[in-house]
Amino acid sequence: MNIPERIAVRLPQLVFPSSEVLYKQNRVPKLGFVPFLTHKRHLGLGLGLGFSKKMSSSMENCHVDVQNKLEVVRPATEVYAQEAIEALKAGKVIAVPTDTLYGFACDACSLEAVNRIYEMKGRNHTSPLAICVGDVSQIQHFAVTENLPHGLLDSLLPGPVTVILRRGESSALEKSLNPGLDSVGVRVPDCNFIRVVARGLGKAVALTSANLSGQPSSLCIKDFENLWDRCAYVYDGGVLPSNRAGSTIVDLTRPGKYKILRPGSAKEETLAILEKHSLVEEAPAI
Repeated sequence: MNIPERIAVRLPQLVFPSSEVLYKQNRVPKLGFVPFLTHKRHLGLGLGLGFSKKMSSSMENCHVDVQNKLEVVRPATEVYAQEAIEALKAGKVIAVPTDTLYGFACDACSLEAVNRIYEMKGRNHTSPLAICVGDVSQIQHFAVTENLPHGLLDSLLPGPVTVILRRGESSALEKSLNPGLDSVGVRVPDCNFIRVVARGLGKAVALTSANLSGQPSSLCIKDFENLWDRCAYVYDGGVLPSNRAGSTIVDLTRPGKYKILRPGSAKEETLAILEKHSLVEEAPAI
């Protein structure tokens, strides 16, 4: 009888995978046995059964937590688009990839869902939310476009640009979205999944970055894992190659002029398009 065998004889046995089982599963080297100490009288070690129970409970809770998190994750493919649409119609918040960063999305006409986004981000309600639509042609239902040069929006969008437009009296947006503001940021991301979802919803989608306010933006779903449990679903589009640069925000509320409110992705391309359509940069306020 070798040393491991002699020690094993003296130890109480628990229901625990044998070394042979573990070895066949390539989980540990084949040492002859796996000792598991349960009483402090053995070998003078203070390991009690209570420890093993606590560890087992902790592992089970961890497994359940991981399982619950994984259940909300879906690939960002058209197969799951209808599921996302139904979630938005039900007033839920979902996480989606865009052409810049990951974002939280909800029905822009659902005050409850909009408030939930503010709450989960810890965002000040005075900070407005942008909207997302599936196609450029839908923008006219939510904002004033008549004052813009012909073809401008089609040149900028779909793309990594947020255009600030006047809402106008005929806007289909609820007054509860960004109350007190007569303008709205509009996106048509160059990302098929969110566009399919927006088309299917048939209404504007409220869209904001998937992170806590003031924290770095998210390029992959792992970046905001701490917020998964606040979402109905998290749609995984992989790692987004934008170096954490959000969309370029350009104010187009004044006829013939533009103002870059936030430089971001495709800034130079955006400026070139604006100038091509004979828009003049608005002079900074003195």
